[in-house]
Amino acid sequence: MRKKASTTSRAPTTSRPPRKSKPPARPARPPSPGKGKRGEDGYLAYLLRQAQAAARLSLDRALTSTGLTHPQFVVLTMLKAYPGLSGADLARVALLTPQTVNVIIGNLERDGAIRSTPHPVHGRVLQWTLTRRGLALLAKARRQATALERRLTGGLSKRDLATIRRWLARIAAELHQA
Repeated sequence: MRKKASTTSRAPTTSRPPRKSKPPARPARPPSPGKGKRGEDGYLAYLLRQAQAAARLSLDRALTSTGLTHPQFVVLTMLKAYPGLSGADLARVALLTPQTVNVIIGNLERDGAIRSTPHPVHGRVLQWTLTRRGLALLAKARRQATALERRLTGGLSKRDLATIRRWLARIAAELHQA
């Protein structure tokens, strides 16, 4: 059964010429790292952040074979360098939040990589040290990190590398005080 045509009148349509269809605009693509503002023309703070993010991602990937996360690796590294740190001190030197360090400490202690002893004066404060297992785990992870550092420093002279290390350390020290 067919519907009857509507008897209501419609406004007359004006005839328009057909539109030429434009190809859809492509979104602007940012340059790859090392180009434009992501390269030598970029802002220094951004370039530092970009380099840190790339190094962090590479280290995360390299550490997967060790079973450690990057933050766990940093905590073990700091405990080897500074045995006996408290959780709060570890958070400061590892550049992590105290909450994150508490979780990391719990996991590393459960895995037998670190152990605690009460502080001799402030008995409620726990001091953390590496166990043999922690030292072995750190040595395995350090081999992965060393391979990455070789990639980072490839083509740099010892003098250039020393200059970069001094510059980075100076930035950290000066901005920490500000």
